[in-house]
Amino acid sequence: MKPSQLSWLWILAILAVGVLLIFAAFAWDGVVQNWLHQHQLKNIGLIRRWVTRATDWPLHVILALGFAGLAWRRGNRKWTRIFLAMILAGALAGLSAYVLKAATGRVRPSVNVEKGWSKRTLTLQANYQSFPSGHTAFSAGFFALLLLANWRIGLFCLPIAVFVAFSRIFLGAHYLSDVVAAIVLGVVSAMLIAHLMLERDAETAPPEKA
Repeated sequence: MKPSQLSWLWILAILAVGVLLIFAAFAWDGVVQNWLHQHQLKNIGLIRRWVTRATDWPLHVILALGFAGLAWRRGNRKWTRIFLAMILAGALAGLSAYVLKAATGRVRPSVNVEKGWSKRTLTLQANYQSFPSGHTAFSAGFFALLLLANWRIGLFCLPIAVFVAFSRIFLGAHYLSDVVAAIVLGVVSAMLIAHLMLERDAETAPPEKA
């Protein structure tokens, strides 16, 4: 079996396992939400706004572009590709999440409504954009790509993505299943981008400068 075929099998396997995890997470949504209601912080709305802005995709992109610029100036094509691939992986995951948001129309847990899902085919209202979490999807794709490219640095930075995912639930912006679905999107997106950009480039890339 060719390496490229093996990569596609891994992607499909991760996707299949991820779908099972998403269905399992739906069963725990109520339990998690009940716990959050009992441990809600004061001024949660203000905290949610600040954390939401600090964990959104622009900061990820700015940091990656900055490091990519430094790597390019040092002549390190490998890390220049990695940082750019991180942006693409996050963008692919974030765009996929946005399409699903509009298609599913799930109501956010912070919105007090009777119905949890919109009956409309497409909706662009923010209150009906819970499933999946866009913040988590972008961050998961971004740092999953780094983990695939360099597992030591990826593990060191992984707590950032974990914090983003946890904050979306704890601050009442998303359900557990929203975040799990976003993580699956992020990991699959990172595997796709790594396969298309890093694996093939590595076969033909010249030796890198130290």
